[in-house]
Amino acid sequence: MAAVSSASDTGDPRGRHPPERRLLILGGPQSGKTSTANTILGDEVFDAGTETTHSNVGHTEIYGRRVTVVDTPPWAIPADPEDDTEADNDDSAGAESDSPPQAPPSLDSEGPCMGAILCPPGPHVILLVVSVTQPFTDTQRRAADEQLGALGGGTWRYSMVLFTGVEKLPKGVFIEEHISNTGEALQWLVERCGSRYHAFDNTQKETEDNTQVPELMEKVEEMITDNQGWYFEVNELILLEEEQARRALEEERMRMEEHARQRDQMIGGPPRELRLLLLGWKGVGKSSVGNAILGRRFFESGQETELCLRRQALVSGRRITIVDTPGWDWFSVRRTPKRIRQESQRGAALLRPGPHTLLLVLPVISSLTARKRRTLLSHIETLFGDSACLHTMVLFSCGDWLGRTPIEEHILRGGRELQRLLEYCGNYYHVLDSKIPGKDRSVSVLLDKIEEMIRENGDKAFLPIQTEWLSEESSYSSDNTEPEDDCRGCQLQ
Repeated sequence: MAAVSSASDTGDPRGRHPPERRLLILGGPQSGKTSTANTILGDEVFDAGTETTHSNVGHTEIYGRRVTVVDTPPWAIPADPEDDTEADNDDSAGAESDSPPQAPPSLDSEGPCMGAILCPPGPHVILLVVSVTQPFTDTQRRAADEQLGALGGGTWRYSMVLFTGVEKLPKGVFIEEHISNTGEALQWLVERCGSRYHAFDNTQKETEDNTQVPELMEKVEEMITDNQGWYFEVNELILLEEEQARRALEEERMRMEEHARQRDQMIGGPPRELRLLLLGWKGVGKSSVGNAILGRRFFESGQETELCLRRQALVSGRRITIVDTPGWDWFSVRRTPKRIRQESQRGAALLRPGPHTLLLVLPVISSLTARKRRTLLSHIETLFGDSACLHTMVLFSCGDWLGRTPIEEHILRGGRELQRLLEYCGNYYHVLDSKIPGKDRSVSVLLDKIEEMIRENGDKAFLPIQTEWLSEESSYSSDNTEPEDDCRGCQLQ
């Protein structure tokens, strides 16, 4: 985006005094944007009592000039635990604290940047509305910075801070003192706008004594003169792309909230149970993965696992039972000792009536050759049967090694053998950073994927225990759980 001369939209051949002034109003929730737009227009053009979900445009005439005012939806402000006072998201007149809370953004609403399209070819001034009744924290500062950045480069030279609710300042306190006392975040915003600001009392009626709108327009004229008659040119294509990206993020947010809501509904009743069996080569981090899922150091990591070990914990409203197993040989089923193979089967037998999911642990730092892939599949099919593929998910360990690389990109780089392994598992996979148990937020996402796999399997929700797995069960397995405490009453069977 670029700033261009406004000579093209003026009747003055010199292009110095365009007949129209275009004002774009932006601000956070409960800032009083809509009331500010009505104050400038001199009439109740927009409904200040309802949430603004789409940008609206109004026109008036001031000093013989046509003035276009665009009101926009509030920009999103991330939740800040230090700002409990910002729980209410309303854009009503004067930003009153007793206003009804604003509903979370929905797909029916649009982003505030789309309002720039309604004042073509672009706004002369961008008014950033800030209510003096709300604390302006670093969270709000970042939100304003991101919003101006979404419009494009060079927007700050066309921006002015407009304070609302000034009638609620203590008697004798002027707006300059408020700016000085509020903190660095607000001072940063004012300085970023070139120390251009104005104050509104949206409760004042239009009278001869009310000079706040004429004074604002005088400051607008000064800005246009300072910018040599230029305005901010709007690139509609970029704004439409930004809006598509915003809607995609909003869809993902709504999907995650729905998952959280479904989980919360279950927490009050009997916990759901998921039975998971950790499998894989020696030294791939199975024990660390088990600790990461359960949120505690139940399994000894950093040393070779000799015997199966079963542990259980409540995680995200679910009762999770995990069995850690000894590791297999990397290159051959025959080179895996018979005792280790039997121990893998006994591990499954500890998860009566059968494991829901076989978690095949695979380090993201290891390469997968054709021989390694065949060895993994041979272990699974030899020990658990041909139907085991329906219940197998690849769980990538050492996820911190990926850095900012998406796991999908890692899979593409991993080559055809890794992709064939995932196809065998029905393309069910997940990545964990297992270094700090209880700190990986993606554990709940993993459990969601496991439940999705269970639903896909229908009446084959788990892998049934086979008779041969039960032989000599107590000879090798290590478990401090009494037999009567084994998994029962699972709601996902």
